[in-house]
Amino acid sequence: MKILALTRYGRLGASSRLRSLQFLSSLKEAGIDSTIQPLFDDEMLLSKYENKSYGASAVLKAYANRVGQLLRRHRFDLLWIEKEALPWLPALWEKGLLGGVPYVLDYDDAIFHNYDLHPSAWVRRLLGRRIDGLMASARLVIAGNDYLAQRARDAGAPWVEVLPTVIDLERYAPQPSHQGEAGVPRIVWVGSPSTVKYLAALEISLATLAANIAFKLRVIGGTLEMAGVDVECVPWTEESEVQAIAECDVGIMPLSDSPWERGKCGYKLIQYMACGLPVVASPIGVNAQIVRDGTNGFLAASADAWVSKLEQLLGDADLRQSMGHAGRQRVEAEYCVQQVAPRLASLLLKAGTKKTCAN
Repeated sequence: MKILALTRYGRLGASSRLRSLQFLSSLKEAGIDSTIQPLFDDEMLLSKYENKSYGASAVLKAYANRVGQLLRRHRFDLLWIEKEALPWLPALWEKGLLGGVPYVLDYDDAIFHNYDLHPSAWVRRLLGRRIDGLMASARLVIAGNDYLAQRARDAGAPWVEVLPTVIDLERYAPQPSHQGEAGVPRIVWVGSPSTVKYLAALEISLATLAANIAFKLRVIGGTLEMAGVDVECVPWTEESEVQAIAECDVGIMPLSDSPWERGKCGYKLIQYMACGLPVVASPIGVNAQIVRDGTNGFLAASADAWVSKLEQLLGDADLRQSMGHAGRQRVEAEYCVQQVAPRLASLLLKAGTKKTCAN
């Protein structure tokens, strides 16, 4: 079967790398030949990080390339679309360019809230149901969590499946606790410049914790300073991220409680657990499913809880080890390419058949 994979980004884009690109070899083994066409390539993404925007001419060229690919869609048995093919354009235009070939939509974020919760009333009116219309016409919607899946069902999607965002066990290996310099444990957070705001919201809790117990906060992929907290900022690269996490002792994922955050897939928690780290997370969205409170980590619903749970873990190496081991076991059973790839291949093969599929 021939698939045209319309990704949002190239390999530098985490969502594209994790939701589709890391599965390509497994899909090939299952008889699926994938052609990849990113909307925004790595060069454009780097430009956005550096200049805070893609640039109008680059965007126009990217959309023209995407439209050209869609005009050649009939060469393929199935379109596998990350999020949407042509963001911010009317759904009818996009559906017109998708006609005649079944398509699968894949979501790891609540991007429909870019439209239905937009501050502009005109955007909400014209595009607020844009994603819902695409979902309703899709052969299959693959969602990273139940929140996203429910939106697809409510939109009238005929076939919805939940597949978590996962890691590749071949890249991740649990390591012994390092406890940093002079036996000082490390708390780690991994993300991007756009998501470091969630970590910044913990400043008071982490400063309070630092007054009680020594630790270093490792920030991977973002930059920030916290008064009273020993912070080390480490650049993110695909090659170094696993080692940078594995050198730490506790992984954290704070979130605010809003519709957008309820659509997140908790990937950083899975990364920490894959490295054998216990985790502490806000009980928002899928976090409350990934973290089995008291088994592989803790859920922290208040500033005081963040302090007490982290203090408990930092002060007890045996507890860190047992929780880290439980987390690693869960990743091996549920949250890895080795478990999810066969199911993804089966879904895509079924979606690409002539007969319409449904739950």
